[in-house]
Amino acid sequence: MPRIHPSAIVDPGAELGAEVEVGAFSIVEKDVVIGDHTRIGSHVLIRSHTTIGAHNRIFQFCSIGEEPQHQDYAGEPTQLHIGERNTIREYCTLNRGTATLNRGAASGLGVTRLGDDNLIMAYAHIAHDCTLGDHVIFANGASLAGHVEVGDYAILGGFSLVHQYCNVGAHCITGIGAVCLQDVPPYIIAAGNSASPFGINVKGLRRRDYGEDTIGLLKHAYRLLYRSNLDLQTALGEIQRLNRDSPEVSVFCDFLRRAKCGRGIIR
Repeated sequence: MPRIHPSAIVDPGAELGAEVEVGAFSIVEKDVVIGDHTRIGSHVLIRSHTTIGAHNRIFQFCSIGEEPQHQDYAGEPTQLHIGERNTIREYCTLNRGTATLNRGAASGLGVTRLGDDNLIMAYAHIAHDCTLGDHVIFANGASLAGHVEVGDYAILGGFSLVHQYCNVGAHCITGIGAVCLQDVPPYIIAAGNSASPFGINVKGLRRRDYGEDTIGLLKHAYRLLYRSNLDLQTALGEIQRLNRDSPEVSVFCDFLRRAKCGRGIIR
């Protein structure tokens, strides 16, 4: 059975899994689903249309599944989906998506998604329609505007900010206070206001058992993109010829193709 503190308020329309814990003075609204063994701290608000998987830990004073901070939002039943084994620390705010149709035009995804095994540190903000992969780390105060995608194993340094509709690639890392106004390609280090590239995230890749040959290919791709004075289209063509059998180079190229159609990449 769930373990609910006597001062907590859990709507009868909420679905709580086995051995879920809800701390003192927390509120769980109707149409909330919480998976097995998830622990909710004290003074946490979990709004309707939020789904939380198993084995998560949500610390005190978090706001989970609140309405999006979007002036066109009109009360539609949008959603927040949180995967499994995530840790969400104190005072974090995670908003639901915006409606797929607003005022007759395509707008949001209708859902904000977090994958599995992520660490979201204190005071972080994840806005409407964002999508996080797995094993992502947000240091204290890192914040996403709406419609941001963050790849697997990405690390956002403390107080990093990401502009709406930007993509943050897998295995990259941002420095403290980085302001990302354009896409951050995978595998790289980005820092500054506005963020600039500072090489390949070699230490992070080695921690994840990437071989030296793969790291060497990515360094070569980085030099073609940022050190050769080539335009993006030409650099992309050169990178594609590096090693067609390398999945990491393929990920790099796929990201650059998408960036061409959006906000572009940090330079």
